[in-house]
Amino acid sequence: MSCRVKVEVNNKTEIYEIDKVAKQANGAVLLREGDAVMLATVAYNDAPSDEDFIPLTVQYVEKSYAIAKIPGGFFKRETRPGDFETLTSRIIDRSLRPLFPKGYTYPTQITVMVLSGDFEVDLQTMAINAASAALFLSDIPVNKNVASVRIGKVENQLVINPTNSQLAESTLDLFVAGTADELLMIEMKVNASQENEVIAVADLDPMMSTGMGQNVISIHKMNELSNDEVLEALSFAGAAIKEASSAYGQGFTPYKKEDAALSLLENKNDDNVLAYIEEFYLDAIKDAVNQMAKSERAGALEKIAKSILLDKTALTENWEYGIILEMVNVYKKGIVRAQILDEGKRADGRGLKEVRDISIETNILPSVHSSCLFTRGQTQALIALTIGNSKDAQQYDLLSTKDTQYENFMVHYNFPGFSVGEASMLRGAGRRELGHGNLAKRAIEPSINISKSETIRIVSEVLESNGSSSMATVCGGSLALKAANLEVDKLVAGVAMGLVVEEDRYAILTDIMGLEDHDGDMDFKIAGTRDGITALQMDIKLGGISQQTLKEAIYQASEARDHILGLMEKAAEEIELNESLPSKSIFSLDPSTFGAIIGQAGKNIKEIIEKFEVSIDLDRDSGEVKVEGATNAKVEAACDHIREVAASRDNQKRDRKPTPEFKEGQVFDGLVKRIVDFGAFVELPGGVDGLLHISKLSDERVDKVTDIVNIDDKIKVKILAQKGTKIELGFIEKV
Repeated sequence: MSCRVKVEVNNKTEIYEIDKVAKQANGAVLLREGDAVMLATVAYNDAPSDEDFIPLTVQYVEKSYAIAKIPGGFFKRETRPGDFETLTSRIIDRSLRPLFPKGYTYPTQITVMVLSGDFEVDLQTMAINAASAALFLSDIPVNKNVASVRIGKVENQLVINPTNSQLAESTLDLFVAGTADELLMIEMKVNASQENEVIAVADLDPMMSTGMGQNVISIHKMNELSNDEVLEALSFAGAAIKEASSAYGQGFTPYKKEDAALSLLENKNDDNVLAYIEEFYLDAIKDAVNQMAKSERAGALEKIAKSILLDKTALTENWEYGIILEMVNVYKKGIVRAQILDEGKRADGRGLKEVRDISIETNILPSVHSSCLFTRGQTQALIALTIGNSKDAQQYDLLSTKDTQYENFMVHYNFPGFSVGEASMLRGAGRRELGHGNLAKRAIEPSINISKSETIRIVSEVLESNGSSSMATVCGGSLALKAANLEVDKLVAGVAMGLVVEEDRYAILTDIMGLEDHDGDMDFKIAGTRDGITALQMDIKLGGISQQTLKEAIYQASEARDHILGLMEKAAEEIELNESLPSKSIFSLDPSTFGAIIGQAGKNIKEIIEKFEVSIDLDRDSGEVKVEGATNAKVEAACDHIREVAASRDNQKRDRKPTPEFKEGQVFDGLVKRIVDFGAFVELPGGVDGLLHISKLSDERVDKVTDIVNIDDKIKVKILAQKGTKIELGFIEKV
């Protein structure tokens, strides 16, 4: 029988319908929040997999009908998932995977479908909460509830689960998932803002006036968070998660299914194999560890396992290759972790806080707008940046709005197999590539001020990988922006932190390599400027992390970030711009001068574009003028010409006499100055013209204005109406 659970927590009212729909799944809930409705299901196969990992697949799906919309494009049904769907699937996976019991190998599918949308509801937090409820209520032996919260900062105050409207005004976007006692997953970014600053009128260039308050200018502000501000926000989120997790436990426990009798893969170490490895292959394992300190590839361990398999002892004892390889990995992991905890030394000989050697080269690709080759240890990213216009922006749809969205800053991350020494086909971007590119974008984006008329695309080609190529993308991407002569507030650097924990001992590692990522207990990526943090991402493998350990990791990362930024700043001073870089100039004018710049039917602006071979974008809202061209000389010449036109317009406005005020019904003698199809313009006292419309020339229909009046005729007219400079006249008689 279906039941309903209502949970009111953290500024949200959630209504869970249990056993109402999808009852053949192992677990299913229908969650409603506001007008948003979401179905989350969990299903698993009865036969376990032979592999020693959790075969979990998560799919988050948005349906267009959820906001009463038909999909655009040629195919009128949902096709491949969009980036938001893929990234949300990844977030759900990272949040729920740690909950599964060790040794669980049953192929499992978690599906979350958005059935009804609400423009103010955060679908990502809703998706994790729905998926966690379905998993907890199922017969899979998972006995913890995961809760997710989003923390915003509006008017300098932390807000739990802001609405989408509030989030648009927030300077912080912190997304955290965890259980009652542990934080499991963190995603954070800061949002830049435009703030008005009042300055003296005398300090402004008259030509830079917008005509909308000459003593106010708009300033781009990055809004980085200090270490302590980040920790405060995380503590705030932790308290909210604890409250929510407790509420879920109380609400769901009475309806939880009995755990199924599942066979969990026992991770038993074969002591005989381990002893044999220690006696005969200790040096070989250490050599393999040294090799793995230079590459993410584990080929050396596989060679050792194959060698052992051919030994007489292995043949006599009938040891299987899978067991041998597993024990080789167990022994290797023990060596790596013991060396860190006992000696404070890492596999490549570095200290715990030491960053690998870094080399930086900028603009090495002559035909590209800008580029950067960033190498840190055995991780290398080649960054290529392209500048386009507003037409190059990426279109996409979201369920949070019916309007098509446009993305004019893109970071695309590619991870070919050869970067880790593998012979594999080049494939399209998967979840990992989208996730890493999104993280790099969140880190860099607050540092740049992009106009509506331009689009910037950064592509990161990972040429070599041994730990945190996403952070190499952040560093290289930030320098590529500088190398493209774009408006960059500050350089942004990133570093990946690791953690090794054994009982009451732990060690925090700076700039982790692939080996430490695989055998460690945490992957914590932090990016920012010298003044604070712009983005971070954390995944915990051991179940959770204490606030104190988190604090130490954040402060240790600051030291590394400052070191990397010092090298980046030096490289930025040596940048030489590519000749392929388009020249660009952005300045402001009074929007009222745009009419003169454009001319009748666009005649003037077309002539400027053709004469100087440039493109011109005018923003009437801000008064911004953007001119781009192939050479700096042509762009400067076009800008000077545009300023001359605007100045001439301003002079005309200043020289123009004020329009006299007339009263309705007044009668004057006037002179016909100009004839047009729809009437005649008549000069009145004070040197201003009024319009005598063709319909006002006679009570009867008039086919041509010249049938009644001609240029230089003196006529008597009456004032019918006046709206500012527009004066309407009625015809009385010729004088």
